[in-house]
Amino acid sequence: MVKMTQKTRKFLFLIFSTIFIFAAPTIILYFQGYRFDFEKKSLTQTGGLFLKIIPKQAEIYLDDNLVKKTDFFFGSAFIENLLPKKYHIEIKKEGYFSWKKDLEIKEKEVTEVKNIVLFPVNTNFNKLLQVKLSENQIFQYSPDGKKIIFEEIDGEHWSLKLYDLERNIKSHLIADNDIAKKEVRLSKVEFSPDSKEVYLKVGVDEKEKNFVFKLDKIPPILTEREIPSTSQNIITSQTFDNDNYSLDKFGYLSRDGDKINEKPFPIKKEIEYQLFIFPEYIFLREDKTLFKFNPDLKSFETFFDGINSLKISPDFKKLAYFSDSEIWILFLKDKLDQPLKKAGEKLFLVRLSEKIKDVFWLNSDYLIFSAGDKIKISEIDDRDKINLTDLAEIKNPEIFWNQNDKKLYVLSEGNLSVLSPVF
Repeated sequence: MVKMTQKTRKFLFLIFSTIFIFAAPTIILYFQGYRFDFEKKSLTQTGGLFLKIIPKQAEIYLDDNLVKKTDFFFGSAFIENLLPKKYHIEIKKEGYFSWKKDLEIKEKEVTEVKNIVLFPVNTNFNKLLQVKLSENQIFQYSPDGKKIIFEEIDGEHWSLKLYDLERNIKSHLIADNDIAKKEVRLSKVEFSPDSKEVYLKVGVDEKEKNFVFKLDKIPPILTEREIPSTSQNIITSQTFDNDNYSLDKFGYLSRDGDKINEKPFPIKKEIEYQLFIFPEYIFLREDKTLFKFNPDLKSFETFFDGINSLKISPDFKKLAYFSDSEIWILFLKDKLDQPLKKAGEKLFLVRLSEKIKDVFWLNSDYLIFSAGDKIKISEIDDRDKINLTDLAEIKNPEIFWNQNDKKLYVLSEGNLSVLSPVF
């Protein structure tokens, strides 16, 4: 064994001490997240990227390089020590449409996308029912998404059918001959808010009659419905949070009988009106013009022209409103996760050449809608380009997204079909 002299030990000590003195700051900076940026030729602190994706085990690409897969249990992934710059992010999984977006990574910050959904490339629709429909015939889904009421016409006679979506059962509800032997004109059919009743308005000779069908009875019971005289002046109404809002023919908006607006809204004859009540927001649709109630001025002001309808998100924090060609989002409350949004902020989502027929919230971060012969899905994350997916192409589809059972119902050329699951 060779003995190390004192001089040698001192020499090695000095060498290792020197290495430590120079290496220690580098090691410390490394663990504090600092990296050398060769493009900028400077030392910079890194950032991170957090993703949560449905389905699980999806591949994550940064600038076309596979860097990670999401975990098996939560479908999430955290990528750290990224130099601050813009990255092209692509999420892939076999059998699904890819998700792409360019996102900025900033120093000492984590960029988050917690709501990525990949949708299947191949969709299989199961046929449920065939119906004979012509233009302007009735075909309505119940508010609870469990039933459909539709009209069948045989020559000069009509009948209403009820279809149970849960049990896949079609049943006869009522026909014109059940009401009177004379000509009976069916002018209005609608479900009650709780889906337990169906309201009918018919014309017999020169008179109008109102009926109610109690669907929770076996068999369903039809009775004549008395409309209170106080309701004769009501143009439109809606119940929200146990409060009844109504607009009368004099232009006054009331909540449980108490007037809200000081200046009456100018009511036009033979124009359709509809109230939409949401947390802290009241809207009135006059034909194709949407008005928003200003609580400070206690009057309505124009909000959007060319409106078709409004749909509130499942989390009650966002509102989608759309015309024949455009979809917009209104944030009802502050959005505290990325991308941040303020209450009252508007987001223009998409403009299409095909006519937009109907829009539904798939969840609180995605919309599903029909436009032309296509069923499309859009995210609402407006950082970079919005991901828009063509889910299916079907002849003139009429869609209904059931938020309860997460099924997509499609009516096309008299065939009612269902797609499940969508994601």
